Amino acid sequence: MIIGLGSDIVDIRRIEKTINRFGDRFLNRVFTATERGKSDNRDSRAASYARRFAAKEACAKALGTGIDRGVFWRDMAVVNAESGRPILQLFGGARERLAEITPNGLEAVVHLTMTDDPPLAQAMVLIEALPNGVAAPQKA
Repeated sequence: MIIGLGSDIVDIRRIEKTINRFGDRFLNRVFTATERGKSDNRDSRAASYARRFAAKEACAKALGTGIDRGVFWRDMAVVNAESGRPILQLFGGARERLAEITPNGLEAVVHLTMTDDPPLAQAMVLIEALPNGVAAPQKA
C-alpha cells in the first residue's frame, strides 16, 4: 500500500548561488555531515547538493508535512546502499511522522530516485507500507 508520494525539481544554479552566498551556514543547516562529505568530493558539487535538496523536499512532501510540523532538513539524509543506490535515512521528526502515517501491523519502506540534467535536478520519493517482515532491510 502506498502511504506517501512526493517529488521535487530544483535548479542546480540556484543551489550553487545559495552555497556561494551563504556557504557553511546553508550547508550545515540543510545537510548532514555524511551528505556534505559525499557532495564535497564530487566534481559536480552543486548538482550533488541539488539532488539531495530535491530528495529532502520530495520526502517531506511524501510525509505530508513539508519542512514543517517537526520535520527538519537534517531529519532526512541521502546515503548510499552498499550497491551505490541512494536511500533515505530518517531521524527525529521525520522518523516520528513516518511512524504516524504507517498503519498498525505494517512496515514502512521509503523508495528514492534522483537524477539531474543540468540545469535541473529532480527527486521522487515513494513511501510504501508492507506487512512486517516482508520489507528487505535497506543497508547504508
